[in-house]
Amino acid sequence: MRFFDSLKVIPQYLIPKHLLSQGMHWLMQVEVPWIKNTIIKVLTKLYKIDISEAENEDIETYPHFNAFFTRALKADVRPIDDNPQNWCSPVDGVVSQSHPIQGNQLIQAKCHDYTLEALLGGDIGYAQNFINGDAAVIYLSPKDYHRIHMPTDAQLLSMTYVPGDLFAVNPATVRSIPGLFARNERLIIRFTNDHGDFCLIMVGAIFVGSMETVWEGKITPEYGPTIRHWDYQTDQLHFQKGQEIGRFNMGSTVVLVTPAEKISSLGQITQNTSIKMGEMLAQYSDNLTENEL
Repeated sequence: MRFFDSLKVIPQYLIPKHLLSQGMHWLMQVEVPWIKNTIIKVLTKLYKIDISEAENEDIETYPHFNAFFTRALKADVRPIDDNPQNWCSPVDGVVSQSHPIQGNQLIQAKCHDYTLEALLGGDIGYAQNFINGDAAVIYLSPKDYHRIHMPTDAQLLSMTYVPGDLFAVNPATVRSIPGLFARNERLIIRFTNDHGDFCLIMVGAIFVGSMETVWEGKITPEYGPTIRHWDYQTDQLHFQKGQEIGRFNMGSTVVLVTPAEKISSLGQITQNTSIKMGEMLAQYSDNLTENEL
């Protein structure tokens, strides 16, 4: 396993990942009909994408591949869990890691731990909120639905863009590159509700041509060299469970972190569990009533 992982990972240290990702972003925006239709047909077959779930099943009517890749789904194919005590999954994907946070240490893979402070862009004060909390990592493959939704009702507090590498986030790379999720480019999105704070991190990767949110639009590319921060505390931006908040192009990863004893089941999900957006992911440990929520 280690030898084959190395074959997949070592070339990533050598190739110009940001340049290739910018090229992928350009290609995904090409509107020449025969080019974009060919790309959509080839990648649909390659990744076994289920077109029948799409709100628009006619692939030739999409203006470019990215519009197809971030396509809306039919209203009934991703029902949202309606229990206010439950979190629903914010994305389609596989829960690749799920564990209690040990102090400030998160587990990426065997022998590869990383810290809350590193994941959260060096924000030591904010990281204190999640000491001994819980974390889950959901990996989105290219075949998955690539819009990101709210796991629970909450208010948006702030967002930080942290520049970084663009290593792949597939299982081989996760097993091989120390601190991968705290090393790659990412968007740190902070929320709060009556249960307390929580954080959703969108992790970039090679060929993830763009990350965007519904409140700021496209964040990447361009790939900036410095940290950027947006504060929304006075804007009263509230989002409901299941509401769309962002999009990825191509595959990537979402990391969720919560405070201690608030949603312990988030750190107890069986590794490599497949999940669809809207399905129950975890349940609050504290028992607030529906009126308090």
